[in-house]
Amino acid sequence: MTSQHDREGSRTIPDDLPKAMADLLDQFLAYTGVERGLAPATVKAYRSDLSMYAGWLSRQGIRSLDQVTKGDVEGFLAGLSSESPASRSRRLAAVHEWHKFALQQGVTDEDASRGVKAPKGTASLPDVLTVDEVARLLDAAAMGGSQDAVVLRDKALLEFMYATGCRVSEAVGANLDDLDLDEHVVRLTGKGDKQRLVPVGSYACAALESYLNLGRPDLQGRATRGRELTAVFLNKRGKRLTRQSVWEVVRKAGERAGIQRPLHPHTLRHSFATHLIEGGADVRSVQELLGHSSVTTTQIYTHVSPQGLIEAYQTAHPRAR
Repeated sequence: MTSQHDREGSRTIPDDLPKAMADLLDQFLAYTGVERGLAPATVKAYRSDLSMYAGWLSRQGIRSLDQVTKGDVEGFLAGLSSESPASRSRRLAAVHEWHKFALQQGVTDEDASRGVKAPKGTASLPDVLTVDEVARLLDAAAMGGSQDAVVLRDKALLEFMYATGCRVSEAVGANLDDLDLDEHVVRLTGKGDKQRLVPVGSYACAALESYLNLGRPDLQGRATRGRELTAVFLNKRGKRLTRQSVWEVVRKAGERAGIQRPLHPHTLRHSFATHLIEGGADVRSVQELLGHSSVTTTQIYTHVSPQGLIEAYQTAHPRAR
């Protein structure tokens, strides 16, 4: 099936969709990106999932959403049986949003997707480091106290990510004027450009100060064209650090620390949240720190270890001892 280029250059919208369906899909994507202000990555995911759904409807001879029945939505979902429950749930969530939009726009008289539920799947716990493993990772990033600009950056980056629980996009998107090291806080810009203030611990502040005073000027001076004046974290060419580079920093530090499993930037976010919960922080506070819109998401990310549950029971239950 051929497809047309979307605004970001990816080839995801089928060319052969019926006009009514294609127009409604374009309207919905514009609505999510402009009026709702959702992150580009979220809009891109909607575009991909709904293009698949619209293409499937078209192949069933359905020309517009007002012809869709609940059985059609269930049929589409059944055709995704080879995918994981998480993937099917995500696609169905996009379908729900599109049908609700069609109802609001008066395109349909009812939401055909209402009542169609996502498949149940076993919730997997996120990868989490122990406190000792985090310490080893951060020590490994420091390379024995090296004053090399890249080493100072890597140490500051990992300390910052563990101290704030930020997403990798929030770390690479951080600007100098977002930091207030005197007050030990940072302004993070998350999904949908929503901003939040997050505390920055003393270890991270110390690592950031060393990097900003000694490492960043060196990296900034390596720029061959135009200096990067805003970004906190710079690459070896003096430009803003990329997400892919952060993955590599985490991977290499993990190898040097002797951690025998694959690591990724979100591992530090998971560890941040889990360690806060195990240390006594309430889920609502952690939700705010992580920038989650739903506490349900926070509960998935911030599971408590079995030992933590046992200790909590023994401490709190009146007849545990």
